[in-house]
Amino acid sequence: MHRLFAATLTVVVAAALAVGAALGIVALLNATPDQPNRPLVHYETPERDQ
Repeated sequence: MHRLFAATLTVVVAAALAVGAALGIVALLNATPDQPNRPLVHYETPERDQ
């Protein structure tokens, strides 16, 4: 009985850690960046004569 309880407790703790990690990752992905999203390299386009 002791082994069954230990196995059950291990499964419950592992599931809780997995859910917590998933929620943490989702929270990090939804966080707004500190800097504006600008390209590091910008190529000037020549203006066309009309």
